[in-house]
Order: sequence, then C-alpha cells, then structure tokens
Amino acid sequence: MDTDWSQLRERCLIAEDEAILALNKPAGISVTGERHDTDIVELAAAAGETLYPVHRIDKVTSGLVLLAKDLGAHGQLTRQFNKQTADKAYLAVVDATGLPERGVIDLPLSVGRKNRVRIAAPRESIRTEGDRWFVNDADLLDTKNYPSLTRFATVLRTERHTVLALRPVTGRRHQIRVHLAWIGHPILGDPLFDKSGAYPRAHLHSWRLGLAASWRTPPELNLDAPPGKDFWAPVGPADSAELLDRATELLNADR
Repeated sequence: MDTDWSQLRERCLIAEDEAILALNKPAGISVTGERHDTDIVELAAAAGETLYPVHRIDKVTSGLVLLAKDLGAHGQLTRQFNKQTADKAYLAVVDATGLPERGVIDLPLSVGRKNRVRIAAPRESIRTEGDRWFVNDADLLDTKNYPSLTRFATVLRTERHTVLALRPVTGRRHQIRVHLAWIGHPILGDPLFDKSGAYPRAHLHSWRLGLAASWRTPPELNLDAPPGKDFWAPVGPADSAELLDRATELLNADR
C-alpha cells in the first residue's frame, strides 16, 4: 500500500477547495482510528497537513472519502450525516441469485460479542414482504438496537454475480456489509462474511456524496468517485461508464 502522503494525495484526489479534501480511497487503507494501522489522517499529519474526517468508510471499502481542513466546515458537514440528510450512494458486487430489481433492508443493528455488528434479532426471525426485509418488534434481542435502513437497486446481473447500487439512508458502522450478509448475499471478498478466499478485495465502493456547503457557489458539494478496474473484475469486461449511468438512473428514480 502506498504510504507516501504526497503521492497518495495526488493519485486519489477527487476535489479540493479551501475547506475540504475529497479522495478516492483504495481498498486496504484506513481513514482514521484503526489500531496498529497507518491511516489517511495520520499520513497527512506526519506530512504537516491537518485533516478532520467528515465520515468514515471501512478499510476494506474503496471510494469517496471527504475530509475537512477546518473545524467550521467539519461541523457543518458532519451534522448532515448525523441528521441523515447527506445523500450517499455505494456500489457492491454480490452473488447473483434471488435479489429483486429493487429492495429495502429495514433491519436494526446491534453490537454483539467482540464488538461485532449484527442484526438485532435472530437470523431466523428476518421476514420478507414484497421487496422489504424486516423483523417484528417482538423478535428484537434484549439489547440496545439502532434502526438501520438500506435501499438498493439491481444494476447488472451476470450468470454468477449481481452489481447493486445502494443508498444507506442511515449510516451505521458496517451497515451495508451486515445488511447484505444477513439477507444471504454477502459482498464478494468481504473478510467478515465471505470465507471463500476467492477475491483479493471486498467489492464495496463509496461512489457518491451530496451535501450542502455554505462556502461554495452554488452552496453544495456533489462528489463522485468512479470505481477502478479491480472493483469490476468479478463481472468481467463490463462497460463501467454505461453501468454508472444505469446506477444513476435507478437511484434517481428511487428518490
């Protein structure tokens, strides 16, 4: 993994102004706060640049990461994540069978043993109704739970795999990974849930962010970070531009 900050910054830069820095993070490097692991915030600090992460994506996830250069912008942006007004879109590759064209995963999360995120109910209590997955309140575990909602649309089906565009309405830790795994469709290469060892990376990508940004004209941030070839590898020589256009169309129709 490239740990030279100037080279990483230049190679991954998506957008920059006086208040923010947006990067297209490769899979395999942390944003911040990972024990025993070099991360983006530490690399920047060692090179004399102070950055404040607006949100986090997992080390195994590639894609868009937004960092603030000052605390004023950081506060304005993080509040939108906390209020669930940030417009987020992800892409994922999963096994091909059984998913509808559109779906809503409405499954609360909790934290179990060894700080692992799980659905806050027994797996066998997960219900489906049309294109929605949910659990009844009576089936919830006797533990603190966090309402969690993910919407998805099917972008591409191949013989073995499916590409999904996902909108995590809430932003819980590991939300997309846990939601897809617990409905029976773990993300390819996810080290938590795919034990096949067949894929060198997790095929989850932070693709788009839309936020209000008062210091800009117009006062908004609309960012996107296209996935690299390594993300698309399981679905072969697909036309990535065409797939991203289709994903955009599907997500816009779901607003």
